[in-house]
Amino acid sequence: MTQHAGAPMRRRRGITALVAGLAVAGLALTGCSADDGGDDGDFDFTGKDVGAMADFGVGDTFEATEDVTFSMFYRDHEAYPLNEDWPFFQALAENQKVSFDIESAPRTGYEDARSAAIASGNAPEIITVTYPGQETPFVAGGAILPVSDFVQYMPNFTDKVEKWGLQDDIDAVLRKDDGKYYLLPGISEINVPQYSYVVRKDIWDQLGLSYAPETFDDFADDLKKVKAAYPDKYVISDQYNDPDPLGGALNFAAPNFGITAGWGLAAGSGGWWNGDEFVYAGATDEYKSLLEYYHGLVEDGVLNPASVTQTDDDAKASFFNGDSFVIGGNDQFLPQSRTSFAEVGNTEADVALVRVPAGPAGDHLASGGRVDGLPGLMISAKAAEQPHFKALLQFIDWLYYSDEGQEFAKWGVEGLTFEKSGGTRTLTADWDRAKDLLNPGATKLLNVDGGFANGAFMPAEGGTEELRLSMMLPETREFVDSMLTKEQLPTAPAAPLTELENEQAGLWKTALLDIVRQNTAAFINGDRPLSEWDAYVDELKSANLDQYVDMLNEAQQRQAKVLSEGGSAE
Repeated sequence: MTQHAGAPMRRRRGITALVAGLAVAGLALTGCSADDGGDDGDFDFTGKDVGAMADFGVGDTFEATEDVTFSMFYRDHEAYPLNEDWPFFQALAENQKVSFDIESAPRTGYEDARSAAIASGNAPEIITVTYPGQETPFVAGGAILPVSDFVQYMPNFTDKVEKWGLQDDIDAVLRKDDGKYYLLPGISEINVPQYSYVVRKDIWDQLGLSYAPETFDDFADDLKKVKAAYPDKYVISDQYNDPDPLGGALNFAAPNFGITAGWGLAAGSGGWWNGDEFVYAGATDEYKSLLEYYHGLVEDGVLNPASVTQTDDDAKASFFNGDSFVIGGNDQFLPQSRTSFAEVGNTEADVALVRVPAGPAGDHLASGGRVDGLPGLMISAKAAEQPHFKALLQFIDWLYYSDEGQEFAKWGVEGLTFEKSGGTRTLTADWDRAKDLLNPGATKLLNVDGGFANGAFMPAEGGTEELRLSMMLPETREFVDSMLTKEQLPTAPAAPLTELENEQAGLWKTALLDIVRQNTAAFINGDRPLSEWDAYVDELKSANLDQYVDMLNEAQQRQAKVLSEGGSAE
């Protein structure tokens, strides 16, 4: 590859000091307002189309008509430190005529640094690695662009949203009470399940147990068989308990019990759409049924009761030392486990992910996962004043949402980092995704040495189903394929709160979640009998459960009216 003659990137001094607590309210909107005409397709790009292509459509390769430089706030990951000589930047400079003026901040503390940059009023145009919800504090001050007014100029984004049926997810996850959204999300054609139970494959094979138990009751029967064979051991000693007791396990199990729990409950509002209205998930009969199941595992001596409180390190030590045989994890945990078993001299131990079983409510995956769990990016409001604003929109659309741009961000440059034959990509001899993962012996890593497979430019590996699966190991692909036979639950309707409501709801949500976490642990390990369930629900009601749920339902009804009218709540 011939490198571009000019420097592909100008780098500002990185933010190293964390600045917290800066107010973002009151910042003037320096770009365009929600009424600038984006919704009607008549935004005036006069003087703002420098570098823009006259015709840019789905599948077109973006190439600026003249060199352009976009400012960017970049999350600098310690595993692949920012390098201005990355082939990623060189290729964009040569092929797209795009370079960057980068202001960087380290991953640890990135959110505080991002807030400081936005509060300063001088945030770069492109603000990377922002998860849905993290944009909310910046909306009222007008510091970020209402991107929903401009997606009509992003043909690849709008095409994928329509083809993949993502509009409901976007409405539910991103739209604010004014009917607009301010974050361009990472999007995926498919939901890729990652977490389940990691089991000792050698023991499962020894006892003839299933890697795809039909129901959670069947899985419990298998666990009892392991307990019978190893009576002095706990079968499960789990991790992921801080701050949510059994946060990982309850999260992947809950949809099959007809509810949300663990990580899912904590990350969302805590509300659960029952088809007619929102209820509070932690107060439902379905949540009680889930806790009864896990308490039963404790009573049977299968689940270590310390699983609701112990550290991840303690859980891993138990698993790797052979004191337990099952632990929550994901596909990345498998190679880590094999390395750890080898380090302790257990050469016979092997691991596998089991398919999450069906439960009383059916065989389900949680709703969402194609928008809500993926980081996206914000655009500073001042970008709309720049001479290259239209080119900026086209470039973002190409890199983050076109098939070509997404392939480039993940796999790199054809002929340099990979070869392609018959639609199948193969990494070239020098390159690998991670050390000895796909291409043993390779001396270069895509992210460290190339700038590719980089979370700032490839939001959580979103994209087409083919692209998302393209770098998976066979065992991971097998697990994902088995999980995708589940029925995904429908997306709940949008219920965005106003700024004032958010302040009150935040206080209520925190108090309710504290009660749920404390009692989830107590009910599972037996410190509190499940016969006291009604008393627990009364405690939630004393912490304003009814008022909180009423607020969610009022917000849902209000937003439904906004969306049906295609207008604003204001």
